[in-house]
Amino acid sequence: MSTFSESATTALALIVSFDTGLWTVVGRSLAVSATACAIACGIGLVAGAWLAVARFAGRDAVLTVLNTLLALPSVVVGLLVYLMLSRTGPLGFLGWMFSFKAMVLAQVVLVVPVVTALTRQAVEDAERSHGEQLRSLGAHTALRGLLLAWDERYALLTVLIASFGRAISEVGAVMIVGGNIDGFTRVMTTAIALETSKGDLPLALALGLILLAVVLLLNALISALRRWRERLDGGVAAPAAVLAS
Repeated sequence: MSTFSESATTALALIVSFDTGLWTVVGRSLAVSATACAIACGIGLVAGAWLAVARFAGRDAVLTVLNTLLALPSVVVGLLVYLMLSRTGPLGFLGWMFSFKAMVLAQVVLVVPVVTALTRQAVEDAERSHGEQLRSLGAHTALRGLLLAWDERYALLTVLIASFGRAISEVGAVMIVGGNIDGFTRVMTTAIALETSKGDLPLALALGLILLAVVLLLNALISALRRWRERLDGGVAAPAAVLAS
């Protein structure tokens, strides 16, 4: 394909014809990112809620490290996971190298700091508003963190959606530990990089359009969730104002 219009036309044809190779890659990419986000959110939500309310020596240092991990390059994560899963690494006995599990592990390492940091910030803001009241009722640190996290559950849903967007757009780590093997570990981002280098622009463009559609859907969900929460808060505040008057 020599022109953009021809490549775009072929790309759209691949999408609407439900090309098997194309949608297999898409399905694998979604499965890897969804699995990684489920694991990472289970860890990050608990850790972030606890960090928000706990006070201990060295907390500032922990938060500094956490904030640093937010900017951790994906290729560095891929290298570290590769070293851990290699035959001579501490986790080499698992035999996960160049597999679905290896890609999930790499994305978990990338997403956990994001979920933890954003959860910590949301719950800590709630702690400033309601923490004293919960402490006066005898809620200990862990319980207070869980209650505040539940109170901020709508904001935390936004965190979950954002973390999925972070995972599915990742390329460096999954290429290193997954190997970009056709039919086994090839996902959307690694396939785009490969097909572009091969000159197969229609397939790369088709995958790019689908990836953009996923990201657009995630942003639309975040916006819809925010508007719904604002309407919900407004609906609760209005009756309260009427009763107060």
